[in-house]
Amino acid sequence: MANKFQKSIYIPKNPQKYIGKRAIICRSSWERTFCIFCDNHPNIINWISEPFGIPYHDVITNRQKLYWPDFLIIYIDINGVRCGEIIEIKPENQTGIRKTKSKINNAQAIRNHCKWNSALAYCAKNGLKFRLLTEAGFGFKGTKR
Repeated sequence: MANKFQKSIYIPKNPQKYIGKRAIICRSSWERTFCIFCDNHPNIINWISEPFGIPYHDVITNRQKLYWPDFLIIYIDINGVRCGEIIEIKPENQTGIRKTKSKINNAQAIRNHCKWNSALAYCAKNGLKFRLLTEAGFGFKGTKR
């Protein structure tokens, strides 16, 4: 099934929390839902869409490329500690969590793991966490991408 979501621009209701300089482009309904979450959640202090590029080696093309994570959020956790987290939103069939019959999805999962390994290394160096959200882990079950 083709992705029927037409990308859109999200306008924050709480612009003081958004620290990006570029427009927020939502490439899926899940990203739009996450924007609304970030915009409205009281514990999220700051957030940004596609905050920066992280270099990674793409093993499919054997080239160095840039990975632009979906979001960076700064929040206060349950213990009152300020935390930073890179968030990536992907459909489960592109994560390699479950095997698929699609060669395209399998290739995308391989490429995504290259990106995420680089993101994990970046996070370790910069005191950040990395979180992957899928339809299984974000309450998206039954919704279209």
